[in-house]
Amino acid sequence: MSTAPFTDAEPITDHVHHNSWSANLELPRHAEDRELVVAQAIEAVEFTASDTFVNLVTHANHGHPSTYLFGELDAVFGDDILVGYVEECGCGGHVTRVVVK
Repeated sequence: MSTAPFTDAEPITDHVHHNSWSANLELPRHAEDRELVVAQAIEAVEFTASDTFVNLVTHANHGHPSTYLFGELDAVFGDDILVGYVEECGCGGHVTRVVVK
């Protein structure tokens, strides 16, 4: 598993999730740093067990995740995942579901 290059950012999780879960990527530190959002989204998927999913909740500042996140996830995980858009949150953020095969 890779380590995000953002040493001052608290990790998104510290263990492998064997049940589906949500990763909160819409904190104030995420609002200003799209690279952090992408790095921690990848980390969240890496910490998600097969046959489960992680909901990536991303900050509204970065717009729709299909414009910056989907391609990055596909480049790292390819056919090992399924990525789908779930909905826009009431706060303007976005929920993306990543199913780990």
